[in-house]
Amino acid sequence: MARKNKTNQPDMSEKQRSLITEFDQRSPVSEQFKTLRTNIQFSSIDRKLKTIMVTSSNPGEGKSTTVANLAVVMAQQHNRVLLVDTDLRKPTVHFTFQVPNHVGLSNVVTGQSTLEDAKMETAIPRLDVLPSGPVPPNPSELLASRAFEKFVKSVSDSYDYVIFDAPPVNAVTDPQIIASLTDGTVLVIRSGVTEIEDAQHAVANLKKVEAHLLGTVLNDRAVEKSNYYYYYTEGK
Repeated sequence: MARKNKTNQPDMSEKQRSLITEFDQRSPVSEQFKTLRTNIQFSSIDRKLKTIMVTSSNPGEGKSTTVANLAVVMAQQHNRVLLVDTDLRKPTVHFTFQVPNHVGLSNVVTGQSTLEDAKMETAIPRLDVLPSGPVPPNPSELLASRAFEKFVKSVSDSYDYVIFDAPPVNAVTDPQIIASLTDGTVLVIRSGVTEIEDAQHAVANLKKVEAHLLGTVLNDRAVEKSNYYYYYTEGK
């Protein structure tokens, strides 16, 4: 069984801003995340979709907030979900869900811990998180190892969905490694921030490893004085 979070009470105002799908389930933004969930589930009718990587083109595009809320709405649909922090250089999942990060993915992949001992329960029913654990000296080599590949294959047997929070694809090669091992990839870009060339470069980097690109989330697009999240599938 996953360990329970025994940390001090978090700053709820900050957490509420990050996990709007938990604290304001009827908000317009929460509804957009539910639409994102539905579109992902229907994007691969002929292909089994259990492992999903979420990345962005560059830092600061809202990727980690997007992946956290996607994991929440997936769990709210009565799915067993594991959110894995594979952003080993700048991990954030443990901050968002207010769990310890002493043990995590890096420990599991290197055989220092088991998944059962490292994963953490959250306040959201059916949602567990696996934080990054101690930052390794060689993140790319760790993710490219056969041990990580074995981890990806094995962990999906215990959950309906396993969602990977990956670093920006234009910054490091880690997302390309993860994308080659997962069933689908979602790319996050930020309205008014992400340059078209950067988004195109991100897609090109993913296509190099034949990633199954499910679509793109357009983050921070203001509509009627509210911030919405849009999802659209890539044209074939």
